[in-house]
Amino acid sequence: MVKNIFLASSFADVSGYFQTTEQTLSPGQTVTFIPTASTVEPIDFFVDAAIDQFQEMGLNLDILDISKESKETIFHSIKSNEYIYISGGNTFYLLQELKKKEIDKVIIDQIQSGKVYIGESAGSMILSPNIEYVKDMDDSTLAEDLQSYDALDVIPFYPLPHYTNDPFIEINETILQKFSDAIPLFPFTNTQAIRVKNEKIHLFDETHPQGVHVDSTIKIHDEEIPNLSW
Repeated sequence: MVKNIFLASSFADVSGYFQTTEQTLSPGQTVTFIPTASTVEPIDFFVDAAIDQFQEMGLNLDILDISKESKETIFHSIKSNEYIYISGGNTFYLLQELKKKEIDKVIIDQIQSGKVYIGESAGSMILSPNIEYVKDMDDSTLAEDLQSYDALDVIPFYPLPHYTNDPFIEINETILQKFSDAIPLFPFTNTQAIRVKNEKIHLFDETHPQGVHVDSTIKIHDEEIPNLSW
């Protein structure tokens, strides 16, 4: 089982790490680009910013709002294209729409098969075992049909994006106080990225542009990150 996952708080700020470390990257490839989480939020500038970054890499975009496209169209796109990208926005609404058409199962299967997955904010948190921990960050009432907060569960930690970045500073501190003793939270800033590859986790930032291996012995932002092994 070889996973190839790139997680960002703000993809536009860290796309360079992806471009320099993704060995399969080649102009002309296609990204299944899912902006659905952003469609229920008033702020969505990050979607256009991500589009610009992918286009600068020479990649084609298959943009799909999964709440509107047919199950068959979505499945074909995810399975046939080289990359899967899921944008930021409302994590609960995103999970609801993924589950409605069983898209979550297809994405899990593709990740387990080694397809490159790129997540931004909500698209990062959706890979955790459960998203209840972000209720202080996202409005769960926007997902009226969501029956369970159980998420895709393909990573052994809980990404906490936008750490120390406005306007999420106080919200992130609240989440850390509530859950840091209960689950392995992984706070990371807008200028950091997390790479999960070959069952190993690396953190990228200005200090570690080539990435630093993260395990239970490493502290992130002065907090020890426990149980990050499969």
